[in-house]
Amino acid sequence: MQTSIDDVRKEMGVCMQYDVLFDHLTTKEHLLLYAQIKAPHWTKQEVNEQVRRILMETDMHAHRHKRVGTLSGGMKRKLSISIAFIGGSRLVVLDEPTTGVDPCSRRSIWDIVLQHKQEHTIILSTHHLDEAEVLSDRIAFLERGGLKCCGSPFYLKDKLAKGYNLTLTKKVHVCQCVSYSN
Repeated sequence: MQTSIDDVRKEMGVCMQYDVLFDHLTTKEHLLLYAQIKAPHWTKQEVNEQVRRILMETDMHAHRHKRVGTLSGGMKRKLSISIAFIGGSRLVVLDEPTTGVDPCSRRSIWDIVLQHKQEHTIILSTHHLDEAEVLSDRIAFLERGGLKCCGSPFYLKDKLAKGYNLTLTKKVHVCQCVSYSN
């Protein structure tokens, strides 16, 4: 890896925890810029096709001409994730991709990750166990910078899950009826 870092950079996409976007550029301009940086060997037609495809896959095609400064937080996250996948990246690192987004955007981001899961190796960090379970084939728990445990979601649940027991007790309320007669 140290001897061919340029090759590694060509094969890797990153989505940081915080969006690194330019408010004055449009969604499409961002994707064109990063596609040309990550895949300078592509023809103009290949770049345009890749941008069109990722805009369609992420349901951002209708927003392609909007300036990023006008987009919602969820749309900005989708754009950051799209940038990580563009350019033929085989390894994609997603650092807390759903941080600060509403539940609907969160689910939409999950769909994007699941759609790309077969073609890419994805390393995802998250604080949400449900997210890790839905998106991951293997989960690693880290504690104080060290590996605590690792395995498939099913294996980890089987070995580590204690679960919760909830006991409800219903108090019987006796109603005293009073009748009045004239």
